Amino acid sequence: MGEIRNFKSGNQGEPPSHSGMPRRLAAIIVGDIASYSRLMQADEEGTHVRVKRIERDLIQPSIVEHHGSLVKTTGDGFIAIFDSPVEAVRCSIVIQQNLIGRNASLPKHSRIEYRIGVNLGDVIVESDDIYGDGVNIATRIEGIAEPGQVFISGAIYEQIKHKVVCGYESLGDRKVKNITDPVRVYRVLPDADAVARTRGRRENILLFLLIATLLVIAGYVLWYVLAQHRSRVNQQAAAPPIVAPSVSPTPQSVPLEPSPPAPAPRAAPAASPSPTAVPSPTAVPSPAASPSPAPMQSAASIQEPEMVAIRAGSLAMGSNDDATERPIHQVAIKPFAIGKYPVTVREWNECAAAKACGFTAIGKDDAPVTNVSWTDAQQYAGWLAQATKKPYRLPSEAEWEYAARGGTQTKYWWGDKAQPGMAACKDCGDVSADQPVKVGSFKPNPFGLYDMGGGVDQWVADCWHKNYQGAPADGSAWVGGDCTSHVLRSGSWKNDARYVRPANRDGYDTNVRYPTHGFRIALGP
Repeated sequence: MGEIRNFKSGNQGEPPSHSGMPRRLAAIIVGDIASYSRLMQADEEGTHVRVKRIERDLIQPSIVEHHGSLVKTTGDGFIAIFDSPVEAVRCSIVIQQNLIGRNASLPKHSRIEYRIGVNLGDVIVESDDIYGDGVNIATRIEGIAEPGQVFISGAIYEQIKHKVVCGYESLGDRKVKNITDPVRVYRVLPDADAVARTRGRRENILLFLLIATLLVIAGYVLWYVLAQHRSRVNQQAAAPPIVAPSVSPTPQSVPLEPSPPAPAPRAAPAASPSPTAVPSPTAVPSPAASPSPAPMQSAASIQEPEMVAIRAGSLAMGSNDDATERPIHQVAIKPFAIGKYPVTVREWNECAAAKACGFTAIGKDDAPVTNVSWTDAQQYAGWLAQATKKPYRLPSEAEWEYAARGGTQTKYWWGDKAQPGMAACKDCGDVSADQPVKVGSFKPNPFGLYDMGGGVDQWVADCWHKNYQGAPADGSAWVGGDCTSHVLRSGSWKNDARYVRPANRDGYDTNVRYPTHGFRIALGP
């Protein structure tokens, strides 16, 4: 993990030399615990222990992993600086989303929630602290942030707006204490679609109210017209018929006989069920492969992901393109099956409907589910295994690379050079960079698997290790060591072509959701 770098310089106890004060441009994070006084009053010792644990297990490691430096902790908060605004915001997101997981099982009044402000500015570095308007602005932004959220300045936003996969909601210019000029503030929304949903929700509410008002008016007008018409009909029916004068002193009229009621229409015969599609011979079929939306299903009729059987074999795993992919080593792979596609929104939402997965995914049914953490992916695999009584799980890193290569040893499964139109990535051709395309939009690899490179990052079972020294040789998941992070494969639609190589690997925090992260499922012991 590395050692926390505190800003300690010079002889302790001596006043700083103003002539030698170093200055630097830095991204500053200021974090502060909401309702800290109330928490301390309720349980002083317990709160102190919990805060120190969060600092030790989450805040300090996250700062190091994102190449930052802890300046100081303040009892109820912390200050850190970063060379990179991108890393500063990513670190803030990781901290906040990890805290969501930690707080999930706690009552609201017991939760430790941080407000975080991030600013880019010039700072003065002293022996054990930093000073300047850059720090003051970060502190003021943190002060107006809501618990559990990250607010950033306009200076940070301009540096990261096209580099971090997030949503940003402009809160306008804010006048902050002791700062001459107003500061533009943005709320960071880790889900890239959140801003669109926020704006869309407001627009939908207004549209709903307008439609509802129009319907009420139209309904009243229709009721009034029908009531007037019915009144006239009733008056006409009640009036005596007009007859011609006759010699009879007591004219009589013959009432009209009511017409017999019309026969009730006959019910149409029930449609016969459509035949079930026959899957291709290379895939393990799902029980309900119809493209039409499935009705609510019992556990016995869950739509399982379509699987492809993979034969046993061996793999020269890794490459020399990156230090994390070394050393190249031989791995034996046992027979298993793996999802033909990444898990889709429809498949995920079956788990959500069963209350076994933590959220309902948005997007088209045939799009890959995104914004899932490794823990989320494990929950889905566990639910599917329990519901179907089959050994579903996440693939190991070795299994994933073996399947992704499709029997090849080239840089990409189709050759040694990137080609347009072969995968969904930032520079892989005419592919939208705003959202992932539906699964199966590109050619399959030689094993008949789709999207094994690009599309969405895909979680595997292995804990993250910085290289392959000591990795298993039997194809099993490498679960020893520090498992606060897990391995991601495939690269996403937001990455460039080098990320879609079968050998490419990355790691990310186990409990943190990120908008480009998805997964596919495996089947086997």
